[in-house]
Amino acid sequence: MKKTLRKLLGIAGLFLLFKPSFALYNRYGVPDSSEIRKDLVENWFEAPLSTVRMNRPEIRTNSIGEKFQIRLEETEDTFNIFIAPYARIEVDVYSDKGKETMAQDIYPGDAPGSFVLVRDKKTGKPIRLRYYFSADSEVFVQFTPFERTAYADYVVFGCYAARGIPTGLAFNRFYTASFEQIVRWTSGMLPWQYNKIYTDGYHSVQQMLAVLRERNPHVSFTDDAMYDENGESVFLSTGKKREVSKQDEGKILVSGAGYLKWIADGIIEPLTGGRLKRDPLLVQTVQYKDVGFQGILSDRYAISFALDWIRNLASAIVSVRSSHNYMFDQSGVDVMVEPFTAELTENGIVNSTGYVENSGYKMHSLKALLYVLAVTEPETFYFGGIRETDRRSPEVKVFNECCVFFPYFDEKGRFNCTIFKDGTEIPFDEFYNRYCLDFISLVRVQATEQFFPAE
Repeated sequence: MKKTLRKLLGIAGLFLLFKPSFALYNRYGVPDSSEIRKDLVENWFEAPLSTVRMNRPEIRTNSIGEKFQIRLEETEDTFNIFIAPYARIEVDVYSDKGKETMAQDIYPGDAPGSFVLVRDKKTGKPIRLRYYFSADSEVFVQFTPFERTAYADYVVFGCYAARGIPTGLAFNRFYTASFEQIVRWTSGMLPWQYNKIYTDGYHSVQQMLAVLRERNPHVSFTDDAMYDENGESVFLSTGKKREVSKQDEGKILVSGAGYLKWIADGIIEPLTGGRLKRDPLLVQTVQYKDVGFQGILSDRYAISFALDWIRNLASAIVSVRSSHNYMFDQSGVDVMVEPFTAELTENGIVNSTGYVENSGYKMHSLKALLYVLAVTEPETFYFGGIRETDRRSPEVKVFNECCVFFPYFDEKGRFNCTIFKDGTEIPFDEFYNRYCLDFISLVRVQATEQFFPAE
């Protein structure tokens, strides 16, 4: 009996020995510095700046072998204390002998597992505390002190999915909290569902991207051009047949809107053996007030053309897949979600405009919106209609141009979004810079691996 008791005590001892290590693991796979931070409160987090300046950068290792660097960085008004996880990157070193690739150890302050405490230089008081947990450094959670408690923010690419949420917890409790504890404490307050990323859930999106990249060298942007239900090259504006020159034979001749129809036909044709007709795609989906300026314009010009086009395309795809004819307002294709309460702009934090009927979203929130959509609607891509404004008085607001977005997460959990406009792949930053003052309206389309656009 004594032998058995000693054996049980031995097993219990081993459990106690390994319990701290188990606590450092979490379901999100984020490096955990909480064990290290418990020893930093007095000399780093609460000490005056003069004392913190005397602290040399330190490298510490937690009990499961993860290394972190503790360091001070100063700005004009603040001093920032980083507890940053170890990483290794490859860098190219150039010399007289040529290029040599070398491994370099770094401790990035915005990598998953990084902890940053920002304090005021004049008073030494904490301003905010930020935790990084995502492969994208522009997605993070932060806490700000308010009286004796902390308020929480959840930020996605400059937009606040949650802002100023009272936690009911003392601010200094977060000094030593693990990421697992933070998620548990704020599970009913912050939208942690936006961190539930399944990297293997985007096969169809990436299959469509691969096909488009293979075919796009043969696409030639041609104003007012599309292919009709018979595969004939026609004028989009009139439906009349276009004459194709010998030098253009073998090319895919489409305008920006014609390119989106070519994509839609690549989904429809494998299912039905046919392509979409032109006329139903031009049906107006916006009703303007007769006495309003936009209403008067709409009698003479197709000012909602791109919006009508993408709505009717997406609705047609839904109709074919469901074997039921849906008008756009019955199909559920319009993206109208409002995941953000505020946005960080050049003028500071402002309340989010959100979705505006028949206009869409301000371009500023597009990347954050597509991130959320990629998390919540995997295996989906989006046709986009761009609403431009001439900035004169009275302003003319017109949907002339359209594009297509393919958002997804790669194998490392990083957000990506491929954009095609006018038959050409365009980097996100270039697209944003071109249309940053405009609105974007989105319609959703389920991606498919059975995608065969005409050659």
